[in-house]
Amino acid sequence: MFYYLFDFLDKQFDFPGAGVFQYISFRAAMALIVSLIISLLFGKRIIGLLHRKQVGETVRDLGLQGQMEKKGTPTMGGLIILSAIFIPTILFAKLHNVYIILMLVSTIWLGAIGFIDDYIKVFKKDKKGLHGLFKVAGQIGIGLIVGTTLYFHDGVVVKEKISSGQITFPVEVVNGSEQTPHLPLYSTVETKSMKTTIPFVKNNEFDYSSLLSFLGDNYRQWAWLIFIPFVILIVTAVSNGANITDGIDGLATGTSAIIGVVLGILAYVSGNNVFADYLNIMYIPNSGELVIFIAAFVGACVGFLWYNSFPAQVFMGDTGSLALGGIIAVFAIAIRKELLIPILCGIFLVENLSVMMQVAYFKRMKKKFGIEYARENRLFKMAPLHHHYQKLGMHESKIVSRFWIIGIMLAVLTIVTLKLR
Repeated sequence: MFYYLFDFLDKQFDFPGAGVFQYISFRAAMALIVSLIISLLFGKRIIGLLHRKQVGETVRDLGLQGQMEKKGTPTMGGLIILSAIFIPTILFAKLHNVYIILMLVSTIWLGAIGFIDDYIKVFKKDKKGLHGLFKVAGQIGIGLIVGTTLYFHDGVVVKEKISSGQITFPVEVVNGSEQTPHLPLYSTVETKSMKTTIPFVKNNEFDYSSLLSFLGDNYRQWAWLIFIPFVILIVTAVSNGANITDGIDGLATGTSAIIGVVLGILAYVSGNNVFADYLNIMYIPNSGELVIFIAAFVGACVGFLWYNSFPAQVFMGDTGSLALGGIIAVFAIAIRKELLIPILCGIFLVENLSVMMQVAYFKRMKKKFGIEYARENRLFKMAPLHHHYQKLGMHESKIVSRFWIIGIMLAVLTIVTLKLR
């Protein structure tokens, strides 16, 4: 809203300083600051409200160190995160931008699914919460909206280099032989290409439609058959990965903040013609506006850590964790960096895989040797992976710190992929 206000003041009255709102970097910085202020100042009030409403965490004794001490800690703190993302974005972003609209819809949608899940657990006293089928249906629904919008909306385009000949220079003599140097010429054109970035590959672009080349000359028009289901898969997987990671104080929040910083850098270079050309990556017009959103996202996560770090004064609940994972997935897809998710979101991936491996191994051992053997010989002492280390006697603060260090290493590796090909 401030962008439109100060743009009007600048054009109509030449208002001093109003032009600074034209800069993405300034608005992103303001979104970050306001997000932190909302998290820190209003976070305590929301925690107090949750206390008064007796919105406490129900804890099942799993034999983990310090676990039962967390009983009664307020949950649904994801409301703090969602508020600290939504309000600064509304204030500082261009609200007519298709990417911003998509991110706001995704935030509200996934936050609502998580809120319903938490509400059922807390107020209906049903520990299972929202039935898994409905939760997955909601994730598929937002994945369908995101995939359809990114594929069919006219405002979602990329600029591609098209060869337009070459310049021939005068003949040179090099080592006794004549050579005629040539310099290739390129022009850029906006297309509805479904290309995305592949890490560690020299010409690091992959077109989803190429998987359907067997359909004949018009195969490109059917690319949505590949793209939309892939979007649904990514949104569901990353959203659940963040949800699973949210098991000890500060782990999911801090990891999400680290991921958010990298996504902000990737969005900035992808939405800036000069940087995109220098780094030889796809230039995505209007995607730079996403930097404002992700700045608010990072500010919300860091601000929430004030209350969520050990010992946590509030838990985000599914209200926060489902939204955080979904936001990361949708954002990465919007800037054509979704294939970097296995690296960037490596913590979420490993946590997810640990649960899948634990279940698969247990079922195999149960079938082969019986249930008693399967219980005594689990692959991990407990899944997800962070609970395995808790069972080994490691303090949760140390687990969180080490996971963050690994997350930072993966973040640096993700950025390096811009040039490491």
